[in-house]
Amino acid sequence: MGVITDNGDLWSEAIVGTLVLFFGGGLIALVLGFIVGAMRVSPVPIARAVGGVYVNWIRNTPLTLVMFFFAFCLPIMLQQRVSPIVLATAALGIYTATYVAETIRSGVNTVPVGQAEAARALGLTFGQVMSLIVLPQATRSVIPPMMSVFIALLKNTTVAAGFSVVNLGTVRSNLSERGENQLVVLLWVMVIFVVLVLLLAWLQRILERKWRIAR
Repeated sequence: MGVITDNGDLWSEAIVGTLVLFFGGGLIALVLGFIVGAMRVSPVPIARAVGGVYVNWIRNTPLTLVMFFFAFCLPIMLQQRVSPIVLATAALGIYTATYVAETIRSGVNTVPVGQAEAARALGLTFGQVMSLIVLPQATRSVIPPMMSVFIALLKNTTVAAGFSVVNLGTVRSNLSERGENQLVVLLWVMVIFVVLVLLLAWLQRILERKWRIAR
């Protein structure tokens, strides 16, 4: 415990950095992922094409390269300095949004086509069909895979450690400068991640129970 109690400042800063990356990136991923997911099942060919290009291009690019672009290329394009944690959060969100979009698309495909056709026959627009009929049902079926996406996002936050962003991925190198045992530090990092993942699993069970009752 001395590794933590004697270096509380570094641990607290690292945990806060990880949580900021996780919640910030998760919010971007959810919003953008829902939009792209809707585009992927849109009846408009151009929307489907744009959504498909975005998903296949970003998802097939290593996260490290996406992070590299945001850390080094984007500031040059913008011609101004941007906070590293803001850039890393944006990179994580845009990268994870592709997986959210595909999860949403798979959930939409579980909804019987007849329900959407019936809604359109009643005069509902595509946006109304998606928001009132399809997405509420699709959301219930995608909770487990969606939680897996966010667990992956949580672990991917450590990639930002290589781009001057303080998080749990930087604790080992920082504490090694203070003479701490690096193996012990890594074990504590592992424990913290396990606890965070267990919290997400607990949230998943709550959401599944809630939606099960809603049915």
